[in-house]
Amino acid sequence: MVITGKDKGKIAKVVKVALPDRVIVEGMNLKKRHQKARRANTKGQVVEKAAPIHVSNVMIIDPETKKPTRIGFKILDGKKVRISRKSGREI
Repeated sequence: MVITGKDKGKIAKVVKVALPDRVIVEGMNLKKRHQKARRANTKGQVVEKAAPIHVSNVMIIDPETKKPTRIGFKILDGKKVRISRKSGREI
């Protein structure tokens, strides 16, 4: 879920981690890019492309409560797992 900016409140899937602190979210933060004609038979066009969003502006949705939540870590059976801070369940 995007928590700030023009797409605030929208829920979508994270497609890619772009930089150490940025993510690309499907269909969010769309920017228009002008694409040049590459060959004689193709035209130039304006393409909408998803731009990176800072990770502090995105939260994970808790599968149990269906609300945005922060992430915590816990050691279970010798493995480090992510847990939801709202419900305490493993993500």
